[in-house]
Amino acid sequence: MAVAGNLPLKVEVTENLWITLKDGCRLAARLWLPEGADRKPVPAILEYIPYRKRDGTRQRDEPMHGYFAGNGYAVLRLDQRGSGDSDGLMWDEYLKQEQDDALEVIDWMAAQSWCNAHIGMMGKSWGGFNCLQVAARRPKALKAVLSVCSTDDRYADDIHYMGGCLLNDNLWWGTIMLAYQGRPADPELVGAGWRDQWRERLDNMPLWPALWLKHQRRDAYWEHGSICEDWDAIEVPVYLIGGWADAYTNAIPRMLQHLKVPRKGIIGPWAHIYPQDGTPGPAIGFLQDAVAWWDRWLKHQENGAEKGPMLRAWVQDYMAPVTTRLAHPGRWVAEENYPSPGIAPEVFYLNKDGLSGIGGTEESLHLCSPQHVGMVGGEWMGAGCVGEMPGDQRLDDVGSLVFDTEPLREAMQVLGAPELELEFTSDKPVAQLCARLSDVAPDGKALRVSYQVINLTHRDSHANPTALEPGKRYLFKLVLSACGHRFAAGHRVRVSLSSAYWPLIWPTPEVATLGIIAGVSRLTLPHRRPQSTDGSEPFEKPVAGPATPITQVTEGSVKREVIFDLVGGGVTNITDTEGVFGEGRQRFDDIGTEVLHNIRRELHIAPDEPLCASYICKQSYVQSRPGWDIRIEVICRMTSTLDDFIMTAELDAYENGERFASRNWREVVKRDLL
Repeated sequence: MAVAGNLPLKVEVTENLWITLKDGCRLAARLWLPEGADRKPVPAILEYIPYRKRDGTRQRDEPMHGYFAGNGYAVLRLDQRGSGDSDGLMWDEYLKQEQDDALEVIDWMAAQSWCNAHIGMMGKSWGGFNCLQVAARRPKALKAVLSVCSTDDRYADDIHYMGGCLLNDNLWWGTIMLAYQGRPADPELVGAGWRDQWRERLDNMPLWPALWLKHQRRDAYWEHGSICEDWDAIEVPVYLIGGWADAYTNAIPRMLQHLKVPRKGIIGPWAHIYPQDGTPGPAIGFLQDAVAWWDRWLKHQENGAEKGPMLRAWVQDYMAPVTTRLAHPGRWVAEENYPSPGIAPEVFYLNKDGLSGIGGTEESLHLCSPQHVGMVGGEWMGAGCVGEMPGDQRLDDVGSLVFDTEPLREAMQVLGAPELELEFTSDKPVAQLCARLSDVAPDGKALRVSYQVINLTHRDSHANPTALEPGKRYLFKLVLSACGHRFAAGHRVRVSLSSAYWPLIWPTPEVATLGIIAGVSRLTLPHRRPQSTDGSEPFEKPVAGPATPITQVTEGSVKREVIFDLVGGGVTNITDTEGVFGEGRQRFDDIGTEVLHNIRRELHIAPDEPLCASYICKQSYVQSRPGWDIRIEVICRMTSTLDDFIMTAELDAYENGERFASRNWREVVKRDLL
């Protein structure tokens, strides 16, 4: 956890600043200014997200942006159109309108008396996406980007689809968006018209998860905002940050390889969290590192921030596969370039009797997993919560094909994306496969190191999937998620294959049986040679600016349970979270406002019947102070038939205990080889 550090400059914070766009829409912002900016203009940093700058990300923003301002930067934290305290309506993620507004805001910032027209843009997740997207639009004043937990490909690596499979987090995230965007602007800032604005926002609210479910292929919808469509469009330096416990790490090696600008990357052990507060630890002095990056490109200091290794990564050691991890053992390693000449392919064949460096007898192995295989897979995206990490993989291995090496004679580091070349058959036109790479300790416990799922109709293309021909033999390559791991001597490398992975992905319409061709299918690991500099500590200890004052009103909790129906044979996963990340009810003391966000997820499936799959996601959001009490209640449900997905949702908005508005949705979406 970052501690408050001494700042060179005093900071003045403007609680709300209106920026009026050319079409008359007002965007709401908080502004941090260092002392003296009124006399001598300074560089500026923009963070631009839809998560409510006043009562949403305040706890995170204050120490981070205050630190930047205390080191000589103006910082603007902006609510997007249709979110928070800003005017307008929000129709979807990453629209061209979002980028256009950002371009106009950057021009506005460059023209202010406190700004010297040298601007950086940063953000995590949504903000990490859009700073790259805006950079590709090449605004004149934008000089550098710092992108945390983001992607270059909105279809391949975002919360909606993975390997052409539908992520169940698509519904979770869409339900969160209903609750987030269903809240009103703060009347203390926007005045008497806040109810009219709130009603307009609710009346025009889309059913978010259905928007994304209607694009099951990688079509033009996903190409928009995916910077991998044109690497050359970005012409400013880019700093990329991610963590192995997050779900957005795969893009970092790709962007390091393909971007042409000065670029650097860090991959730590963290979840979807800024690294100064990174969990699992160790956290790092990210804010000091970020200031050095800004100093180099916005203040033009020759500080060498662009030099040194292109990639620093935390190579993890084995640890017992507990589902709550405050820290993960390992060491920092560095690669001067990426891809690195110090990383070479190591091939293992999937033989009937295990993994071996030599191919064995060709044989088709039967694979038909129970639909609940995946129960110890953990969350798709780690967020630093209790119980979210993958557990001991032996439970899922019971319903999988398992291939082990002999105990390793010497340690082996891997850094990068493992690959599987698989030959297979299927008895159904639509089938799934999950591949898991694990580190098996001498006591038998199995720690998941990497994994990937694939909708096998997408084996050749996410844009143009094709149905499987029952009985036909296919060959394809599956790229697993990037990882950094050291397999110790005496441990085994394990590959596990399953034909289901619930509750991470939605099941196929029919139970499919695969034939995995052993003896010719093979695993390729990115084997990294150790270097003398491995284990050195390249980062300072975490520091931050002053924290925003918070009172903990109620303690939070995260409760997880798995209920097995011994009569009906079904399995239900339930997660209850008080506070979206388990932080409970909190009061922001300086604005006198309390907030609470609760989530309950119920996912049910039967071992041999994919069409009984169901998902119910409930969300509630409270924002309250004396005389003003707002509550949003949302429930989304999803089921499926052989041909369709069925999604329903209800939203109820309350003011001071009285229902203010109610919305209901029902969408039926055709399955498209999914």
